[in-house]
Formats: sequence, structure tokens, C-alpha cells
Amino acid sequence: MAPNDSAETNGTAARRPAGRRKAARYIVPVAVAGVAAATIGLVPALASSGDPDLPKTTAQELIEKIAASDTEQFSGTVKISTDLGIPSMGGLAGSFLSGAAEGGDGGKDTSSADPQSKLTELASGTHTLRVAADGPDKQRLSVLDKASEYSLIHNGDEVWAYDSGSNAVYHADGKGAGKAPHGKDRAAPEGVPSTPKELAEEALKAADGTTSVTVDGTARIAGRDAYRLVLKPEQKGSTIGSVTIAVDAENGVPLKFTLQPSSGGKAVVDAGFTSVDFGKPAASSFAFTPPKGAKVTEADDAEAGGHEKARGDLGEFKDAEGAAAPKIIGTGWNSIAEFKTPGGAALPSEASKDVPAEARQFLDALGDKVSGKFGSGTVFKTRLINALMTDDGRVYVGAVTKDALVAAANAG
Repeated sequence: MAPNDSAETNGTAARRPAGRRKAARYIVPVAVAGVAAATIGLVPALASSGDPDLPKTTAQELIEKIAASDTEQFSGTVKISTDLGIPSMGGLAGSFLSGAAEGGDGGKDTSSADPQSKLTELASGTHTLRVAADGPDKQRLSVLDKASEYSLIHNGDEVWAYDSGSNAVYHADGKGAGKAPHGKDRAAPEGVPSTPKELAEEALKAADGTTSVTVDGTARIAGRDAYRLVLKPEQKGSTIGSVTIAVDAENGVPLKFTLQPSSGGKAVVDAGFTSVDFGKPAASSFAFTPPKGAKVTEADDAEAGGHEKARGDLGEFKDAEGAAAPKIIGTGWNSIAEFKTPGGAALPSEASKDVPAEARQFLDALGDKVSGKFGSGTVFKTRLINALMTDDGRVYVGAVTKDALVAAANAG
């Protein structure tokens, strides 16, 4: 009989072994949703060959199994999609990012293979990835397109990225190449999960005290037996309905990650393996030599050419020297980050000539005008992450409803 742990646990993750538990942070709902939305998801068409008959287990045991999983070698295919319910970002990206793509100097020192910009293309739609890892120093992620392939390779102190469509190469080397925050080695840049396991880890950070965690049967994913671990926010006001993680019954590796919105309908994020092998990948998977005729851009040259400055301009509130850290309102899934835009800048008016008409139309399509004790502003909506920008330049953002954002602004 398929296991069914009907007893909901509150704060299950808080009882994980010392050294394994990670504190829940305000960014967790955003990481689970927004980061995932900026990266990966999976169409529901993953083949499942029925529910296997596995020994009963509890939610606590499954969480500990994920935390204890030390699998560092694997290769396989991950099929991904996201559905935030927003207009197509194709033209918008060109409008917003044109200045960044030029790097302030006509594009002299930029590369279409730069992972920081290239992987944002995974923000919507359906994609197929090939992934491989051999310990903390060797990973490869390839995004397969109909007519081209984009590959990101981390091998020791070197990171290579190659876009076959433009025959462009991006290269970074030296100590710390490819390191994510907190010293974690990886091929993808900061904030870009590349496997269901990384998404699952972000979700489990939010399970401290505000979440019911249960086991809901079994599944067969990519030819592997798995348990279904379900996380549901217990707080009202979250846009997240549930997170389901298919956990490999043998080694504890998350094989599939599905995030359902509280509004119902199609999953916002659904990411999983269609095939997976936990053997040692071939060494050639992590070897790379720039093809003949390819334009190679060195990371240091890109920074010197102003590329990092252009990128910083888009996210100045985060990177500007001396910028105040966001104020956190609420806890758990209902956490809201509050911050001021650089210089207290508000949204451009309809008469502004600084913003392309296409970009302004996109913002208008997402926004709802609101008012309250805080004054007035605009709420920008997706199926998951919502943001309120007041007319005096304050921003409130989180995986919460419009009413929750207005309430936070009024309280602030």
C-alpha cells in the first residue's frame, strides 16, 4: 500500500539534525517561486508508470533523507517550464535589457554567452536541460533548443559558457570561479537552481513553524521509485498553494519539484528528471575547448568594459554601495521585503520618454492602481510573486496577495 502520512507536522524542518537545518529566511518564498520563475520548471507531461508499493515512511524521515543525501555524481535530462501568467517577455527583455546588453559601450566587451543574462531566458516557457555533476568541482548544464545549444561548464577553477547559436564563448577563471554564495561550488550563477534538488532545498527552508508537511503516496519518476512529500503553507495570504517534491526512495535525491499556486490551475513551476543516471559521468562531459572562430569574452574584460556596471544599474537597490538592506515584514511564507528604490525613484509617468512604449504597456498590463494610508501606488501581479511600488518610491514584494501587500504598506 502506498504510504500516506496523514499527520501534519508544523515546523518539521526545525527538528532536522544539527548542522543540517538551515534557518528560514524571508527570501525563501521568493527563492522557491521567484528564483524558480527566473529559471526552471517542468511541463506535467513527465512519464509516470504508476505508483510503486514502497515501505511506509514519515515526512520527518523523508526530510532527513533529503538532508542526508550525499549523492554528488549524476547525469540526466531535466524538462522544465514556468507559467507565471504574465505576457511574453521576448520583446520586453529587449526593451529593458538593451542598455545592459550594450554594456554602455556598444557591446564591445559583452558576450551573448554570459550566463548571468543568458539563463534569464528560462524565465518562462518550456525547456529541456541536460545536466551532469561529478562532485563539487565539476558540473555541466546544457539548455537544448531546436536549432542551438547553450552550455555552462564548471571544471575546477574555470567556468566556460558557450552559445552555439552565436558561436560566442564566455570564460572565467581563478580562485572562486563558479562559486555561488556561502562558498557553494556550482556551474550556474547566483540564484539559478539547476536541478529539482536545489529547488527542494529552498522549499524546505520555509518549513520551519509555518508549514504542514505530509507524505502523499508514491510515484515513478524517470524510472525511479519515489515518495511524494507535500508542503502547504498554514498561513493565509500566501500565493503558494503547495509544493510537492518527489524524493528518490533509494538515495533521497529529489527527482521532481512541483509548485501549485493558491489560486489553482496549472502549476507555476514543475521541474523534474525525465532520465537520470547516478553513475560517474564521463570526464569529457566537463572538458571544453573554444570552437574555431568563436569570439571569446573573458569575465575580467567584461567587467572592465562596464558590463557589470550596466548589470548593477538594473539591480541597483541590491548592489549599490551603502544601500540599506531590505526590511522584512512578517514571517514564513508571508514574509514581505520592503525597500526604497535608488533615490526614491517612482514609476515613470505615461508621458515619460525614458521608457519604451512596449515596456510601459507591459507594466500597465501587470499593474493595479491601489491606495491606502501609505498613499498610492501600483501592484504588479504574477501568479506567484507580487510587488507593490508606491508613488514615493517604496517597494513591497513577496509571494503574497495584493491585499497582504497593501496591509504591509499601511502598517509601514
